[in-house]
Amino acid sequence: MIKKIIAVFFSMLAGACSMAQDSAVLIGKKTITLTEVVINNKLNVPAFIDRVKNDTTFYKAFLNLRVLNYNAINDVRMLDKSGNNQATLFGKTKQVRDSNCRRMEVLEEQSSGDFYTDDHQYNYYTAQMYASLFFTNGMVCGEDNIVAGSTFSTTGKTGLEKHKEQLKMLFFNPGEKIKGLPFIADKTAIYDDELAGVYDMSVDMAEYNQTSCYIFKQKVKPGKEDSVVVDEMITWFNDKTFEVVARNYTLSYDAGVYDFKVQMEVQLAHAGTYLVPVLIRYNGDWKVIFKKRERGIFTATLFNFK
Repeated sequence: MIKKIIAVFFSMLAGACSMAQDSAVLIGKKTITLTEVVINNKLNVPAFIDRVKNDTTFYKAFLNLRVLNYNAINDVRMLDKSGNNQATLFGKTKQVRDSNCRRMEVLEEQSSGDFYTDDHQYNYYTAQMYASLFFTNGMVCGEDNIVAGSTFSTTGKTGLEKHKEQLKMLFFNPGEKIKGLPFIADKTAIYDDELAGVYDMSVDMAEYNQTSCYIFKQKVKPGKEDSVVVDEMITWFNDKTFEVVARNYTLSYDAGVYDFKVQMEVQLAHAGTYLVPVLIRYNGDWKVIFKKRERGIFTATLFNFK
């Protein structure tokens, strides 16, 4: 019995010592906690944070979809307030690229409820946004996958096109101030020193889908939720190439005239030399004045890249 007690004591002591090895560094005004494995790996933390802030591999992966053939499975579900299916769309599509143009073929489609209007228009704003991001209407030509010079702008855009552009800014450039979002434009710059005291930040290491990764995590501190839009963001970076391997977000805000809470998960993988998204999950609840609350879940699975 005494031997067991001694063994437990030393096990607890070893665990406490391991926790004590975690360390914190100051980058600008941001305090970042490093786990022991990161410290032992001698990560250049300032350079790593710069990579995080200026990463283009995530956006590049989505631009690569412009120049590839691929198949997709689309599962979109609109829910009632009890969490039951209210309207659904399940479909399979194929993108065909030829002579610098791309088009989408619908291989299979099943819908239920009031997903479509009588004239076959999308009956939900969430569905419109999904379609505008993941479905191709007609033939699209002259695109490329070059990041340099590719910028987001809401200038001259209204309605759905403007909101789609703002969503892209939040999605692809987390940390940038987003113009045209009432009440929250200055709450999205998650890397700025002005928001340094609002987040707990940490760097760890672990495997993700058999890839050794640095894990950068930002989570809003309790009681500070009203100060930000991005409640939590976790990004897995390949520890050799620093490409993004996966990213999870939780976004929320209540501005009175509108409110939203959205969770997103994105997984990336290589198709030959191209980094591409292979899984995108969304779970969102949002309400805009004069519109009904929408609760939606969608999953896009991309595969068979060529």
